[in-house]
Amino acid sequence: MTTTALLIIDLQNDYFPGGRYPLDGTEVAAVKAGELLALAREQGTNVVHVRHEMVGEDAPFFARGTQGAEIHPSLAPLEGEAVVVKEAVNAFLNTDLDALLRGRGITRLVIVGAMSHMCVDAASRAALDLGYEVTLAHDATATLPLSFGGTDVPAPSVQAAMMAALEFAGAAVVTAKDAAAALRA
Repeated sequence: MTTTALLIIDLQNDYFPGGRYPLDGTEVAAVKAGELLALAREQGTNVVHVRHEMVGEDAPFFARGTQGAEIHPSLAPLEGEAVVVKEAVNAFLNTDLDALLRGRGITRLVIVGAMSHMCVDAASRAALDLGYEVTLAHDATATLPLSFGGTDVPAPSVQAAMMAALEFAGAAVVTAKDAAAALRA
């Protein structure tokens, strides 16, 4: 068993076309994440799925108990694969994710998922703070356009800014093809 885990963050139905909060590029990101998932399974690498659930009737998406909060079928967990359910942006906050990873001897994470500027960012930064080696497959993540102070920021610019910031923070930001090497190591 390797000391690497594939961490799949929030690739849930609501982020896909037809969902309550579709992102730009979710389908492409899911294909790339799926390729890494298939490789991880083939290699016997640990796989951890993270699913965000929001509590309350006013939840804009990922409302607990809805189909939108379920992991997309193309990335559905297999029996024995860990699923961590979170209620916050950071997958490590108030969850057993760190204990689960440390209990399996994990020291390196390959991270994919959504949203790049929220949950992927928070989990990647927390993992770095906790001492994990982080490889982030940028083409296996998705985001959306944002606005700030009267400036509209298109999704590709949001994505580039987030990946540049995470690389600056210490993550290895690479393509899914290159991230596969970390799963094989």
